Amino acid sequence: MLRKVYSATEEFISQNRELDTELPFSENLSVLGKKLIIGNKTINNRLACQPMEGCDGNSDGTPGELTLRRYDRFAKGGAGLIWYEAVSVLPEGKANPRQLHINENNLDAFARQVDSIKETAVKENGFEPVVIMQATHSGRYSKPEGRPAPLIAYNNPIFEKDSPISPDRIVSDEYIDRVKEALIHSAVLAEKAGFDGVDIKACHRYLNCELLSAFNRSGRYGGSFENRTRLLRESILGAQQVTDGGFIVTSRMNVYDGFPYPYGFGVREGAGIDTDLTEPVELIKLLSSYNVQLLNITMGNPYFNPHVNRPFAKGGYTHEEHPLEGVSRMLKGIADIKREVPEMNLIASAFTYLGVAAPYVAAGFIEAGLFDMAGFGRTVFAYPDFSKDILLSGGMDKNKICICCSKCTEIMRTPGGTPGCVIKDRDVYAPIYKKQCGGAVNE
Repeated sequence: MLRKVYSATEEFISQNRELDTELPFSENLSVLGKKLIIGNKTINNRLACQPMEGCDGNSDGTPGELTLRRYDRFAKGGAGLIWYEAVSVLPEGKANPRQLHINENNLDAFARQVDSIKETAVKENGFEPVVIMQATHSGRYSKPEGRPAPLIAYNNPIFEKDSPISPDRIVSDEYIDRVKEALIHSAVLAEKAGFDGVDIKACHRYLNCELLSAFNRSGRYGGSFENRTRLLRESILGAQQVTDGGFIVTSRMNVYDGFPYPYGFGVREGAGIDTDLTEPVELIKLLSSYNVQLLNITMGNPYFNPHVNRPFAKGGYTHEEHPLEGVSRMLKGIADIKREVPEMNLIASAFTYLGVAAPYVAAGFIEAGLFDMAGFGRTVFAYPDFSKDILLSGGMDKNKICICCSKCTEIMRTPGGTPGCVIKDRDVYAPIYKKQCGGAVNE
């Protein structure tokens, strides 16, 4: 059975039928060019660059040379929304020594980059993209000095197995209060830097996400639904209160972790890892009542079960599930949420594996009102001008698409690695791959 990115739409159509995944397919790509209004902001089209971290900031937390290059390419690429990568709000919450970290001392560097993104986009495409900064604390994946220094919400035997993290690394309620204040302050800094919004990140098992499944944690941030969602909810409310009314406050949020209860959000007790969106829908309805108008939805954990949120052709393991089935779970799950909370504008994920079929599947869902935007992740490393080709040339170039080979992830997993596309941006990243991973580039 075909397990490679689709380089022809016929391949996708055939396998979509064979696997009975029933993903919609529409040739009306004009729907992807329609504007989307969020408050007083206008997103010029329905295509988004997802937050893909380059691990290439400077030692002071500011954007480095490769960071600037990456966003210059995104700015030229024509996407209506650029979701700026993870920016740490506390130094101990950095996922690697070169993760971006915004603070009062380096604000000007971020402001210059936002200005550059917008100026470049206007010159190249005739419009400013909406740019949202992702604010994060890496929690159990914190490595501020390059060595694991986890700060966890609770011990999790699925990850830790027979080497549990020391209980003194379980953060206190008082520490989480500090994280909340830092997340709120990051919104102030993001607005000052010229970003159009802030993402209070709650995905992929970083601290805010881990708390959503803290069923066995005691105190104000564990146990009940109210407590488990407290950090996310109160950070969003706080960020709204300290920023201008037109500033977008949002979240890239996991609605399904792919782990059994009591270690997973979006699952039901006694139901294994079957999806249960009851709590995620309840949370999204609450956020809607707070006047949150946009959410970026994802699933899974890229460190542990990446087939859930970024189905791959090649990776660290082979999963019995076909990648297209993972894409289907993601997109149909988001569509189910849209049916339950139709007033919320939703950005969907997991398009990269679809290759040249991606815009047609996105158009099918958006045309049917099943979500509102299509967010592309790994694609943007390989093919930063994907949006321009979709909207101006009528589709994606099969010679530019990401092939889901996982080489960018291989680089990211090495100490000091700065990930990018080894295949389609090889002049820059093939030497980095060879140095960091010692492998040949032969695709």
